[in-house]
Amino acid sequence: MTIASCTLRRLTAVVAGAAAVSVALSGCLYAQIPAEDSGSESAAPTTGAEPATDGVPEELLPFYDQQLEWGSCGDGFQCTTVTAPLDWENPEAGEIDLAVVRQPALSGQAQGSLLTNPGGPGGSGVSFILDSVDYAVGQALQESFDVVGWDPRGVGESTAVRCFDAAEMDAFLYDIPEAERGTEEWEAELEARAEGFADACEANSDGILEFITTEQSSRDLDLLRGVLGETELDYLGYSYGTFLGATYAKNFPGRVGRLVLDGAIDPSTSGEDVGVTQAVGFEAALRTYMQACLDGGTGEGCPFTGTVDDAMGDLAALLAAVDANPLRSSQDDRLLGADSLMTGVIAALYNEANWPYLTEALAGALEGDSSIAFLLADSYNGREGGEYVDNSTEAFNAYNCMDYPAESEQAIEETEQRIAEEAPTIAPYWTGASVCEYWPYEPTGVREEIAAEGAPPILVIGTTGDPATPYEWAEALADQLASGVLLTYEGEGHTAYNGASTCVDEAVEAFFTDEIVPEDGLVCS
Repeated sequence: MTIASCTLRRLTAVVAGAAAVSVALSGCLYAQIPAEDSGSESAAPTTGAEPATDGVPEELLPFYDQQLEWGSCGDGFQCTTVTAPLDWENPEAGEIDLAVVRQPALSGQAQGSLLTNPGGPGGSGVSFILDSVDYAVGQALQESFDVVGWDPRGVGESTAVRCFDAAEMDAFLYDIPEAERGTEEWEAELEARAEGFADACEANSDGILEFITTEQSSRDLDLLRGVLGETELDYLGYSYGTFLGATYAKNFPGRVGRLVLDGAIDPSTSGEDVGVTQAVGFEAALRTYMQACLDGGTGEGCPFTGTVDDAMGDLAALLAAVDANPLRSSQDDRLLGADSLMTGVIAALYNEANWPYLTEALAGALEGDSSIAFLLADSYNGREGGEYVDNSTEAFNAYNCMDYPAESEQAIEETEQRIAEEAPTIAPYWTGASVCEYWPYEPTGVREEIAAEGAPPILVIGTTGDPATPYEWAEALADQLASGVLLTYEGEGHTAYNGASTCVDEAVEAFFTDEIVPEDGLVCS
């Protein structure tokens, strides 16, 4: 996860990513499966339900009183736009638009609206539903609920953060510094790149950067609840979406309906601790992948032999070799450096279904072929055909630079030392310059425990082998929440609901449809 820092070095932008799925040779990791027909007939334009405005302050009623006009956007989906204040603390300061999509309940008799967030921060909830509704939400919930996705403020089709064009983004994400890694000159190159990105975001985002925060977005979420006519919020959040959901519960405990937080983030964890935990998590996932590769479980042609330690050593040698002699793409003349190769590795580790691609990518890189490694890195970065299909990189940085307080230089140095010791293969490619160092606004977020006193039971799901949002974060969040209920999935990959385990699926769906709260501590495998 990108985090704020007041020093010249910091952790790279890795993730509290969206619910990652199997790479489909195109698209990005926020919704990487092909678009599917929902099975519904195209819906005619319709007027929304009466807004639910009980308890809403008078100065906010013009926003909560909006009457939504839904229009068909194909394959049974309906789309609309909701107007929100730019700044909830000063609602007269300006307005932004929120793009919203819904699939009406397939049964024709909705229990209510189920709002979903795919994570990020920066993942498009509109694309999540339009392109992959069957991955986002299981069939039982599609039958029972109007499934609603939206692009949070700063994201996608909503009023969005804008920074670079495609060529500039290519340079930012893929260009290889001329100086030797680790030198002062290398750091200076990365600092200049980070400063240029931050300056471009301020210049091109029309004054919204200060207000791209999870706190503000949680207020948007309550607005969506209200204009949809729901007195309580039913919500399914993945990864970063768990932090958004927990923040909502903190701010509006009396309006919580049924919340499921899958792939949970610990809201009290500092940015530096996030970086360490994720680095260690991905190192562990990489070792698990290596064992499977050596055992023949990741497709044909595992390029490594010997023990897991031997394989990790060979991978470290490959990364160093690519760092010294980048591989040229046969597609577009880009160079694959070690940082981009590591991005591809990280992308593949989100889900076991991606492991055969990782095997192919690493085998190819050993032979001088960068094509599959670029495929994985491009998928992570939202790059398709030389263009960027979303603004996830811009929004990701915008949220994290405002959400995470700056850490001391000593804290960052200690963090880098811990990563070097506990994640030695990943460590050389996990540090760099901070975009947040040059962000035009000071962070306003705080890192603290969330109890959400007064909220009904909130279901928190953690996966024991999750590298992006490690299991201990789910344990921590469930323990912090006054009404937290922990469900554990024993397995690999990022997030658990909808396909990883029938046990998990049944528990989640019974919670939403029948209000059956699973036993706290339930373990599924």
